[in-house]
Amino acid sequence: MNTQEAQWHAKPFAQLSGTEVYALLALRQQVFVVEQRCAYLDADGRDAEATHIYTLDASQPHVALACARVFAPGVKYAEASVGRVVSAASQRRTGLGRACVARALAHIEAVYGAVPARISAQAYLERFYGEFGFARVGANYLEDDVPHLAMLRSPRAS
Repeated sequence: MNTQEAQWHAKPFAQLSGTEVYALLALRQQVFVVEQRCAYLDADGRDAEATHIYTLDASQPHVALACARVFAPGVKYAEASVGRVVSAASQRRTGLGRACVARALAHIEAVYGAVPARISAQAYLERFYGEFGFARVGANYLEDDVPHLAMLRSPRAS
């Protein structure tokens, strides 16, 4: 999919349809559990606290192509946060993942203003998130046996 053709949505969990919830969870499970071979509970009880940023396949609305969760400041961390950022294997290297992160950060700025944002990123993505202004905070740690690191993004000057 051309990233300019993607139709992005930003919805709190309570406003997602059953089809949308299925699409988001299926994509996350496909990537985090199946592709990355990480047996963990993706449906972690936090989805209801998040705004979901996502785009669906226009020809198959039950298929998500990319998504992320955004948490308000004070919900998961003191800062706003972005997590569960994922894109379908068919969409990798198309810019859709970058567009998803950009949309999530734009959502934070539009709704909460110029506030810091925190992520818990898989360690191999440090440079990717660095392109969005995130910087490492502390040492690597294991989360579900996958190396992760905390990263913080200072608020942008408007």
